[in-house]
Amino acid sequence: MVSDLSSFVIKDAKRDVPSIRIDDTTLRDGEQTAGVVFSNHEKMRIAKLLDEVGVHQIEVGIPAMGGDEKQTIKEIVDLGLDSSILAWNRAVKADIEHSIDCGVDAVAISMSASDIHIEHKLQKSRQWVLDQIKECVGFAKGKGLYVSVNGEDASRADLEFLVRFGLAAKEEGADRLRFCDTLGILDPFDTFNVITFLKKNIGIDIEMHTHDDFGMATANALAGIKAGATYVNTTVNGLGERAGNAALEEVVMALKYIGKLEVGLDTSRFRELSEYVAAASARTIPAWKSIVGTNVFAHESGIHADGVIKNPLNYEAFAPEDVGLERQIVVGKHSGSRAIYRKFQEFGLELSQEDCAAILAMVRKTAVELKRALFDKELMYIYQDYLAHLGERVGAPGAITAAES
Repeated sequence: MVSDLSSFVIKDAKRDVPSIRIDDTTLRDGEQTAGVVFSNHEKMRIAKLLDEVGVHQIEVGIPAMGGDEKQTIKEIVDLGLDSSILAWNRAVKADIEHSIDCGVDAVAISMSASDIHIEHKLQKSRQWVLDQIKECVGFAKGKGLYVSVNGEDASRADLEFLVRFGLAAKEEGADRLRFCDTLGILDPFDTFNVITFLKKNIGIDIEMHTHDDFGMATANALAGIKAGATYVNTTVNGLGERAGNAALEEVVMALKYIGKLEVGLDTSRFRELSEYVAAASARTIPAWKSIVGTNVFAHESGIHADGVIKNPLNYEAFAPEDVGLERQIVVGKHSGSRAIYRKFQEFGLELSQEDCAAILAMVRKTAVELKRALFDKELMYIYQDYLAHLGERVGAPGAITAAES
């Protein structure tokens, strides 16, 4: 388990608060999810929501694509958001000029760092890579921009060369190095070690950009922070290439409740944000999705439901209101009599222990037949059947209770 992360981050001398910053790339890497396209209106709305939630920096897209992409980025800049607005670029001066045209205050300059990319994708040399970094970073800094240099496929790069890569950027004035685990191949232990090494040998702010190919994007992001990284690249709902990126909601809530580190975001709007991005990306939010899935606060098992009814802390790491959700006591095959009693209380009905036991047996039988939990209306049908079985005459729901029978 990750320990208190607050002791592993740099403090802002002026405000004496943790300096971890969220750079959300839903509008860039998120939209690069196969089959996802945001409309111009949706991109602007997502940018507004991210800003309202309190995201520190928003990676809005790729100006060099031109057309609607560039125009929408300009319109987002014109919104006057509190968030820093960052645009993604290849290590090409022409790309950076497109970003300058849009009026962004920050640029990401991306360059391959691994030999396999340099040799087989770029078909260039290591020296060419370093020269391009120096030229483009120097150009961007000369225009007064905040500069992040992205080491694409950094997790497969030779460490000695990666240090040279980072130092070349730093010498030209780059503000941070984005460490990209492009294929999601690291585990948290290796991530911690490599980020510790880079912090020691480069001495520059580091941003974590992690992918979820092996299901460790969030864990690797946290490991990087614990090792000294001060920026995290996230996407809403974990959208992104292939298996996706570290999810905004997961990283922030893990920092808050596991790392005991507040990053200043309004987490109560996470479900709202997730729902909007899910709709815009034509991707549903799985009920079991961590942090924002509806099942996070749904309890059916008799032991769990009883524990939550007595004290939510028994089975909930944080309150549902913290992320904009509500607690649900689900009635089905695994429910216990305590859940039956509490559920019928919601209907204004007070059941005896004998009533609860009899109705629970009927509930379990019905749930098995239907292969799911039961709806409130179905519970009332079962209740009426139970009364009928006792020979009682039922009027309007709530007019008579089983306890009165």
